[in-house]
Amino acid sequence: MHFTAPECAVTVRVFSKRFPCTARSARLARRVTAATLDRWEVASEIRDRAEAVIAELATNAAIHAWVRGRGFRVALRWDTTCGLLLLEVTDARGDRALPRSATPTDERDAEAESGRGLLMVAALADRWGARPHPPSGKTVWVELDTAGL
Repeated sequence: MHFTAPECAVTVRVFSKRFPCTARSARLARRVTAATLDRWEVASEIRDRAEAVIAELATNAAIHAWVRGRGFRVALRWDTTCGLLLLEVTDARGDRALPRSATPTDERDAEAESGRGLLMVAALADRWGARPHPPSGKTVWVELDTAGL
């Protein structure tokens, strides 16, 4: 007698990769994210948003959270059952306040060449935040709703 196990649809896909803290690594993180989401057949609208978010967060990790000999990690988790794509960038710099979105408070801030990255992340995300990553470091996470796309 021969039994065949029923085929079950994959409902959760995960990916994680560490990168050194360099500008080149931030670009590579964006490309790897796009390629992974292409392989998973994520809708192009979601993939484009995810790629922009990872580009910004990886650049922030490489530039602002640089610690000698330590890198940053990009993690992706797509749960097709609940329609949620989770993006995380974890760095080794936990000695600063957790990032939060802010609006420029005066004309000088509004004309600054940097400081708008988290505003862009907030605009692209359905939900986002940051949490400590013990023993040192932090994780910035972004959720993108994928249901119905």
